[in-house]
Amino acid sequence: MTLPPNVYDAEPIPEAARAEIERLLQTGDLFRYTAPKDAPVALLEAEFAKMMGSKYALAVSSCSAALFLSLKALGLPRDARVLIPGFTFAAVPSSVIHADCVPVLCEVGENYRIDIKDFEKRLDQSISAVIISHMRGHTSDMDAVMALCDARGIPVVEDAAHSLGTTWHGRNIGTIGRVGCFSFQSYKLVNAGEGGILITDDADLVARAVIMSGAYEHNWQKHKSPEGDNTGDLDAAFARWQNKLPLYNLRLSNLSAAIIRPQLDEVPRRVRDGRANHDYVAAALNASPWLKVPEKLAPEDRAPDSIQFNLVGMDTDQILSFQAAANARGVKVQVFGQSTDNARAFWNWQFMRETPELPQTREMLMNACDVRLPARLKKEELDVIAGALTGAAEDVMGQVPAYGT
Repeated sequence: MTLPPNVYDAEPIPEAARAEIERLLQTGDLFRYTAPKDAPVALLEAEFAKMMGSKYALAVSSCSAALFLSLKALGLPRDARVLIPGFTFAAVPSSVIHADCVPVLCEVGENYRIDIKDFEKRLDQSISAVIISHMRGHTSDMDAVMALCDARGIPVVEDAAHSLGTTWHGRNIGTIGRVGCFSFQSYKLVNAGEGGILITDDADLVARAVIMSGAYEHNWQKHKSPEGDNTGDLDAAFARWQNKLPLYNLRLSNLSAAIIRPQLDEVPRRVRDGRANHDYVAAALNASPWLKVPEKLAPEDRAPDSIQFNLVGMDTDQILSFQAAANARGVKVQVFGQSTDNARAFWNWQFMRETPELPQTREMLMNACDVRLPARLKKEELDVIAGALTGAAEDVMGQVPAYGT
């Protein structure tokens, strides 16, 4: 009998990281600006930008820091209104507030993606920027989002914390908006415990972000343009902003970069295996009349490390009973709207000036379940997870009669 798998441990750090980590420990050279060139953080930025097909990358302390710096680098005025989805992690509205802006929420549908009609309605002349959270790796309709925002001249920041390796019409998520922000926190596709990175093709924006991230004095000179780019745009932008911006000191350390860099080669495999695992379990869950995994949008190829599904036809007591039954079978289920103080439920963001009522998003969150599904799991472990979830639904709702009986 296969026991329920531990879904919280990350994959081991590749052996290739050990020599560089040992070198750093021996030298104590952990600060990104100590070396005159080719520090591990600088190498990570070059490698990540190349992998994503972007000109520039800036590694920082977290994805939240990347979002914050993106908004500051856009030069938004104090109290600028930033439109975000009603379904995201609390760090996203927090980053907006940290940037002296005001988060404005829009509705999200039962497929966990932005409701485009509600988004368009709220995208009025008071909105200065948009953050699109591809929450849990579910991509909103970026064709519609970009058409609406481009027509109004509104910059888009992609919160791609859960979307490294996901593509839209074959284009990497994070490269569609003005800036893309990614996470290296332990539960993400690439794990450094903590850390983040932003990517962009905008030289002026990245120069501002670099300086504000903590490139004091002339340390910005250690940030280079991509190989073969002789335009001088980046150096000119640095010179333009030197000493004109505050320093927030959100840098990544060389030790974190040394942990991240060898994992970049693992991304294609993790994407492939994560997608296969998700689709295998989704098929099993969709065979139950009480569990529904929403379909992906056609242009999207996802890189999931978890699975989300909606409970069908259950009242609140039955939802809580389902959650307890799954937990008893060894599979922890988070029901976003039913979990006390959940940081993904917008009504818990009491730090906001005002919290709108989003009935559609609230209804979705009260039925939406989340289960971790790391790429390293094997078929027999996936069977245990799928069996626990479908079995828990039967515990609460009763067994489905066999055909013809």
